[in-house]
Amino acid sequence: MHIARQGIFYSLILCGVILLLGGAGFWLLDPGVDTFADGLWLAFTTAATVGYSDLVPSTHASRMFAVIVVLLGLAVLSLATASLAAIFVEKDFEEGEELQIEHELTGEIRHLREDVQRLRQEVMNAKAGRYPVSPPDLTAK
Repeated sequence: MHIARQGIFYSLILCGVILLLGGAGFWLLDPGVDTFADGLWLAFTTAATVGYSDLVPSTHASRMFAVIVVLLGLAVLSLATASLAAIFVEKDFEEGEELQIEHELTGEIRHLREDVQRLRQEVMNAKAGRYPVSPPDLTAK
């Protein structure tokens, strides 16, 4: 749970950095963006792929920059969404419960390996003609 919350925190910080840099980039590259606030608005609508069309990139350089902002925005917003989903989906384990589950799984794997080894030996015996008169009890542990 801590990792998911930390992930969403870092994703939101990264979103903010991308928006600030995007706003500055649009403000510097596009003559139609008069203020830094307008640049931030254009960066937000571009990164979120909303596109209200009140402000649009008007030069080739700002359009190329918009492509970069869209790709970065989608990637970071996807990370933030995934981290938020992990918070809602993740099950809280009581202290020691993870170790108990791991111990049980290790035991089950050990039993499966023993069963496979026993079955291999029985197959080898059957191929060699040493198959027991009655078939082995496969239900026994």
